[in-house]
Amino acid sequence: MEWLYAALAGYLLGSLPFAYWFGVLQNKNLLLEGSGNIGATNAWRVLGAVPGLMVLVLDVSKGIMAVALGEFLARDPGGGLLAGALAVLGHCYSVWLLGRGGKGIAPSVGVLFAVQPALLAAALGLFGLAFLLTRSRYRGVVLAVLAFPLAALLIGGSLPYLWFGFGLAAPVVLRYLGDWNRQPTARPPQSGPRS
Repeated sequence: MEWLYAALAGYLLGSLPFAYWFGVLQNKNLLLEGSGNIGATNAWRVLGAVPGLMVLVLDVSKGIMAVALGEFLARDPGGGLLAGALAVLGHCYSVWLLGRGGKGIAPSVGVLFAVQPALLAAALGLFGLAFLLTRSRYRGVVLAVLAFPLAALLIGGSLPYLWFGFGLAAPVVLRYLGDWNRQPTARPPQSGPRS
């Protein structure tokens, strides 16, 4: 029963849509504005730098808290792995937003840092390599996340880390696949007098 509590707590904590709530405070609906994602990047774009940074901190923090809470409730480090993976799932597919959500990167950073900082370093390294190969942020994320379960197994050294890697990777890949062919958009030229 403790593992069920850990899983449920991780999902519910991860599903808290901080970006959406910050938008409501400014009479904006982030589901309809910008990219339509509920994450720090869209919050920054639509609401401004300060709310965007606050959302980033809160989203990373909920990943850290999910791991700690999962370990506490399950009385086992594996509970932290389970709760962390489900926190990312909750962020991507929030129950509060009827399945809408963000892309899972910020809570993933928090989860990986809380589980083992070497996992975060590996994920960043995989993304850097994939970005150099593809020159696309979106493809870089997808390729890095697809390779992550093996990195998690190698670093964690046990089968639960492999399942954790798959659990963390699946919702992020699903959220990013729609952007596979997306190209970076150029900023429109600034109009007005030059000083």
